[in-house]
Amino acid sequence: MDFCYEGDPDLLPVAEAKRRIAAHMPVITDTEPVAINDAMGRIAAEDVVSPVDVPGHTNSAVDGYALRGADLPDSGARRLKIAGEVLAGGLYKGVLGERTAVRIMTGAAVPNGADTVVMLEQTEVDGDTVVIGAGHRPGQNVRQAGEDLRRGDTAVKKGTRIMPAELGVIASFGQAQVTVFRRPRVACFSTGDELRSPGESRELGAVFDSNRYTLCGMLTRIGAEVMNMGVVADNRQALNDALADAADRADAIITSGGVSAGDADYVKQTLESLGRVGFWKIAIRPGRPLAFGLIGNAAFFGLPGNPVAVMVTFYQFVKPALCQMMGERDLRPTPELTATCISKLRKKKGRVEYYRAVLDRDDKGNLVVRSTGKTGSGLLHTMSDANCFIVLDDDAESVEPGTQVNVQPFFGLV
Repeated sequence: MDFCYEGDPDLLPVAEAKRRIAAHMPVITDTEPVAINDAMGRIAAEDVVSPVDVPGHTNSAVDGYALRGADLPDSGARRLKIAGEVLAGGLYKGVLGERTAVRIMTGAAVPNGADTVVMLEQTEVDGDTVVIGAGHRPGQNVRQAGEDLRRGDTAVKKGTRIMPAELGVIASFGQAQVTVFRRPRVACFSTGDELRSPGESRELGAVFDSNRYTLCGMLTRIGAEVMNMGVVADNRQALNDALADAADRADAIITSGGVSAGDADYVKQTLESLGRVGFWKIAIRPGRPLAFGLIGNAAFFGLPGNPVAVMVTFYQFVKPALCQMMGERDLRPTPELTATCISKLRKKKGRVEYYRAVLDRDDKGNLVVRSTGKTGSGLLHTMSDANCFIVLDDDAESVEPGTQVNVQPFFGLV
């Protein structure tokens, strides 16, 4: 696939933009060992193989009495002699004989000769005997050695994002470290003479820079190493210097603002002088001015200046691209649900539109979704009010209340 898109930039479909980014996104190959306490959210750089059986011994799944399955009564009840007790971490010495049982705790090793455990609540103790009724089956309530993992099994595949379950799996066979890919270094800055950082004084006509803080938060959330480079003025040389510096130190660069067609919007022009521009517009709302390119070995994303457009384009394009850069294997599209829209939405064919929305259930338990109301891409509070996007594809038209629509929940996305 050619790097540069030669067609009408206003008509570049979202799906094609995603394909082009994926085809040209650099990938990190550097690895490092980390303690499992520090591995949350990191990407496994190699298969993690269990060196032992998990569990390491056949054990009881409940508190109760361990016995031989052959001693279970077919009907009525049977009285078994209590031969001892096994606590978790302890062992029963010897082999359990016929018509005997051992008091056992959850997780304790099942005695040799026993293969079945009857729950404590389903027994009756009478002196030094225990009474077992009918209705049980041989092998019940016993966890076999290696039932979870066998020695040599792949416990965590290369490219897996390590989450709480993976941490527990790795810990279950005693491994204290895991090899992961290095975090991507992502340089982030905003452009605009009108921008002020929080804490600075703001004169008439100036605005506080929210985009950089939103971007830093989103980058931190996906596990990137963030290089906050502040605000760069609308000045060709200042922008050139900032991009060149970022390309030397970062794996990816993200800017907000400066990619539209205004006279003072220098990002695209500077990118062309330093590197290569893949595309700089897509058929999307909000977020049409979106630039993608390469500066040296660093990927570049020039996001729009409007705050909502920044978040939409980050989640739809930048996040999956950075996950690919990090070596993540499972890059399936964000799951979408179908819900009944109870708002009227205006839509033009030929572009994908993302509406901020609230997903809920009606009094019958059916999924319904409504727009948060105003759709201006500068209204950042509407992202805070929302819990999902309504996604209207290229060929969709305006939506009337009662229409089934695709919904992209923020859970798992943001």
